[in-house]
Amino acid sequence: MSKLALVTGATSGIGKAFAERLAADGYDLVIVGRRQDRLEEFATSHPNIKVRSLAADLSTNDGVDAVAEVCATEPLTMLVNNAGVAHYMPLAELPADKARELVHVKVVAPTMLTRAAVAGMQERGEGTIINVAGMIAFSGPAPHSQLPRRAVYAGTLAHLVAMSQTLHAELQGTGVSVQVLCPGVVATEFHERQGLDMSVVPRMTADDVVTAGLRGLELGEVVCAPGVEDASLLDAVFKADLAAFGAQSPELATRYQTS
Repeated sequence: MSKLALVTGATSGIGKAFAERLAADGYDLVIVGRRQDRLEEFATSHPNIKVRSLAADLSTNDGVDAVAEVCATEPLTMLVNNAGVAHYMPLAELPADKARELVHVKVVAPTMLTRAAVAGMQERGEGTIINVAGMIAFSGPAPHSQLPRRAVYAGTLAHLVAMSQTLHAELQGTGVSVQVLCPGVVATEFHERQGLDMSVVPRMTADDVVTAGLRGLELGEVVCAPGVEDASLLDAVFKADLAAFGAQSPELATRYQTS
């Protein structure tokens, strides 16, 4: 039986690396991106598999709806929510249109595409959803001195972490797997589009990120951090999250009580 994967942001970087790897593994593909020329170039260069190109702008409702329709009606084996935009700037300096674009691409789109795909995956008893976030999702407690500040960007990635973890629990026993992939700095066009020179910064390759994600699925990891050697650090974060969650009480904490 053929395997079918839909990959967003498939025209460059991590998305293209996912598309290349899945094509090599025998998947048929639906590749989504804004640039029709790059989509067509990929399809032409992979004549041995079925490739459907879908030009869509996931910063718009129409773009999200068009891709969600495919997610809901095609028998997807895998959904890779990878599309992203790198609007790195403090919230007060972030133009409204860029804030809206960022939230739409990294929150609304993966949420709605996952929603569209998951019911069919459950019915078929198999499927994999990979949400590409990043280690910036864990950077919230960083002090002011640790720049650049990027409140909205960090928040969108944190949403993907929490959604993926919770969805994994919701789908336990259904045959559907969920992973959130959290790389650090990766050598792609991502930063260059924002005018950031990252040439002197050590960066992981997009291929290595994909290798980690697919191996992480085999290991049963819900949160995959390709550059973190000591996985117990992540376990400690999540245990602390649950400890704080479980420690809540209907009584007002002592530190908030007036004398």
